[in-house]
Formats: sequence, C-alpha cells, structure tokens
Amino acid sequence: MLIVADENIPLLDAFFAGFGEIRRVPGRSIDRATVEQADVLLVRSVTSVNRALLEGSQVRFVGTCTIGTDHLDLEYFHEAGITWSSAPGCNARGVVDYVLGSLMTLAEIEGEDLTARTYGVVGAGEVGGRLVKVLRGLGWNVKVCDPPRQATEGGDYVSLEQIIEECDVISLHTPLTRSGDGATWHLFDRQRLQSLRPGAWLINAARGPVVDNVALREVLLEREDLQAVLDVWEAEPQVDVALAELCVLATPHIAGYSLDGKQRGTAQIYQAYCAFVGQPASIQLGDLLPAPWLTEVALHADSDPAWALAMLCRGVYDPRRDDADFRRTLLGSVGEQRAAFDLLRKQYPSRREIEGLHVRIEGDSPALRQMVAALGAVAL
Repeated sequence: MLIVADENIPLLDAFFAGFGEIRRVPGRSIDRATVEQADVLLVRSVTSVNRALLEGSQVRFVGTCTIGTDHLDLEYFHEAGITWSSAPGCNARGVVDYVLGSLMTLAEIEGEDLTARTYGVVGAGEVGGRLVKVLRGLGWNVKVCDPPRQATEGGDYVSLEQIIEECDVISLHTPLTRSGDGATWHLFDRQRLQSLRPGAWLINAARGPVVDNVALREVLLEREDLQAVLDVWEAEPQVDVALAELCVLATPHIAGYSLDGKQRGTAQIYQAYCAFVGQPASIQLGDLLPAPWLTEVALHADSDPAWALAMLCRGVYDPRRDDADFRRTLLGSVGEQRAAFDLLRKQYPSRREIEGLHVRIEGDSPALRQMVAALGAVAL
C-alpha cells in the first residue's frame, strides 16, 4: 500500500509505517501524478484535494491533519466513495496561546489594561470556543458572534454588527466559506473595517480571505488608531508586504503550530484510519510526545496578576519571535518570499502549550489561582 503525505506532517513513521510505504512530498507539490498510485493521501491546509487531483486515482482515504476542511472537496469525496477525516480541535490550544501572546504585545505597546477592554470573538467552534472560555475565566468582558451555532443552539450570542460596535478587541476564528448566507469570504470588508471602534485591535488567526487584505491595508493607512495582528493572508504563500509592515504582529500561518497541536493532528488521523481499516489504534500520542522544556513555575502570592499572566504566556510562547523571523523574509523577491513562507513553516521550532504547565503559588492568592485555572495550567 502507498501512503502519500505532506512532508510537514510529524510522526508519520511512528503512526503509519506499519500500514505500507510512505512517500513524503511538499504539500504544494502534490499533483495527479503524485497520487495516481496512492491508496491513502495525508495533507495539511496547503493542498487542495478535489476531483481534479483524485479522479482516476486509487485513493480511498484522505486525511487532513488540520481543523479546517475548506481545502477538501467533500461533495466529490461522497460521490466517489472516498472516506475522509479531519482533526477537529487538534491545534485549538496553540491558536489560543497565539492570541494571548498577541494581546500581551498589544497591551504593552499601547499601554492598555487588558481587563478594561471588551472582547469580541467571531466564530465559537473548537478554537473560538476555547478562547472564550479562557478570556471569561480571566474575568474579562467577552461577546461572541456565531450565527450558525446561535441558529441551532440558541444561547448568549450577539450579531456581528454588535461586535463591531461594542468591542475593543476582535479575534476571528471562523471557517472559510465562499457562498450562501453564512459566507465568510471578506466577512470584514472595507465598510466593516471602517466601522471598527476607535483604537480597536483586530486579530485574524482563521483564514486569510476572511478579511479583505487590500481594504485592511487602506484602512490602516487612513486610521492610525487601529491595530492589526495577522497570522493568515489572502494569497498565501504570497503576502501583501505593505500590509505586513502596518501590522503590529505578522506571522506565516503558524498560530496553531505548537508541537502538541501538530502531533495531535497526526494522532487523530491515525485513529480515523484505524477505524477505516477496522484495526484497533494501538499507538498512543502520550508515548511519543517529548517532555516540555518548561514544566513548573513558582509565583509568590503577592505577584501582580497582570505581570504573572504576561510572564506565564510569554514563558511558554511569545509570538514576537515568529514576527521577527517572518519580517526578515519580506525583503527579497516575490519568489523568495513565497519560498521563505513555506520554509518557516517547514522548519518551525519546537513550541509547547500552556495547558498542563505546573504553577506553584507560594502563599494564598485567589486571584492568581483563578488566573492559572483560566489559562488551563495546574495550580500547585
């Protein structure tokens, strides 16, 4: 059996070597010739898997080690009898850590008190839902917009217009959809960007085209009060360099690139494939993950909670390093920039998640314990 896989998927041998030959290919280079003799195709978000790619091939199982599925033609899979699986929630915690790190940077630059801001989360799925839980756990004022969930579940949701009108910070976590009433393509167009509150912060770690990049560049030039953080771009791997220069933080689609998240995605696809072939999943991710570099932090009970929050977030992950690495690649030709975008993702350094970090609190501090619990760390 032949398994064709994106070369950036970790732990391929550990999880899939027992099933057959593994052929690693750059994700953007996977084409009809590559998959013609394949039985299994394993990808990430950079590979569009559709009729044009698969028709006439032997592929009967497609796995994407990502949350999103906008790069998969699910209607064709159903028509062709191809089983597929994604990895919902695999990198959600990594994206939450990215947003937290971005907030720390924005607050430092702007001199803002994070507790005094009103937060709007657009999209309350695996990522947005976890972010909402963390922010509310910190005691912050959070409003949530998710029309599909509101329609099916009811609950305390607000409109996108209310988010734009009332929120000082807006974090986007929607899937990318191009048609229908719930389309998110250019959800934030020029009109909505112009309507942002004075001094608003916009964070996009969802999909690039959720924000009209040209309009955002023009609005940022017109309104110096607005601040933007972009991890995703409308024409990836090509980036609007002028827009990147206007962002407080700019990164190459790595918000969810924690080591835990990437390996969790492979594990989820392995489990789905085991179910497909009727074989028990005998390999456990916990046996493969290395020990984190930072395992425990001690805080005195008199520590300022705002300082402690920033220290814990940045101690595990600080997006400023990724921003600096990315900006150094924006000086070459377009071809060099595109190649560097993918190389930064391919050679991304090990990064862990805040969840599971042990925090020893020396003395009694309910505020610190609340903060640590909200982060998902373990208070000792």
